[in-house]
Amino acid sequence: MLTCAETPDAAAVRRPKPPQFSLAHLTVLGCAPPEATYIAARAGYEFVSYRTIYMGLPNEPNYALAHNPQMLRETRAALAETGVGAHDIELARVADGVDVATYRPALETAAELGVRHVISSVWTSDADFARDAFGQLCDLAAGYGIAVDLEFVTWSAVTCLEEAAGVIRGSGRSNCGLMIDTLHYDRSRANPADMDSLPRDWFHFAHFCDAPAEIPSSREELIHTAREARLDPGEGGIRLDAILNHLPVSVYSLEIPNLERVKELGYEEHARRCVAHARAYVAAHPSPAARTA
Repeated sequence: MLTCAETPDAAAVRRPKPPQFSLAHLTVLGCAPPEATYIAARAGYEFVSYRTIYMGLPNEPNYALAHNPQMLRETRAALAETGVGAHDIELARVADGVDVATYRPALETAAELGVRHVISSVWTSDADFARDAFGQLCDLAAGYGIAVDLEFVTWSAVTCLEEAAGVIRGSGRSNCGLMIDTLHYDRSRANPADMDSLPRDWFHFAHFCDAPAEIPSSREELIHTAREARLDPGEGGIRLDAILNHLPVSVYSLEIPNLERVKELGYEEHARRCVAHARAYVAAHPSPAARTA
């Protein structure tokens, strides 16, 4: 009920905004950025996320837009035609033997497309190198108006919330944040309340997915689930509601690779079901931590 001094508009400002959703690269791995953009639009996403930094992994498509002028033109046209926003790119790894300066073309191209976030992760055991390289990456990205969002991965060199927070603090940079992936958060056995001790402005967006409740005991099994067999929100055993209650973000990037479902449904129908289930889950579990502005 409104008070006498409160207008309907003021009450609306106090209510949490509904989250927006981005279609993550791994969910439609076989789709180049232009196709992923059109799928995101038809399936009802507000944003799309690209992997434009080629890592040379087995069976990995090369979508390095900075080095493919034709694909870049097609991506720019798809974004303009659909109105879908380009939300983030990946993956700017901090790793032994990798010079973060080589990410400049990808960051420049991303900025041209309106991207404001790049995901990073750490794959070196040299803590000093990791801190310094991450700081250099932040400085590079800052020149393009891009924030660097660090993701901890349970089989990387930075495996948990505490370690990731240490890298961010150690960098001393302000254009960085902590990107929570609900799968990795669950697999790291972190307490969702641990996020409450960290600055709220570190949390820009999150990867949102579900998985079986049982946590794999081997690295190989962790990787298999993460890359090939994630589940839609509400289908698995992760206490997603507990995580969301402490996660003050307004954009969820749906990173839900599932090879069996893609074979059965195709990429577009898989993407459509992912976002339908995600919206239904969030609607049924409203988060008090959601941003109101």
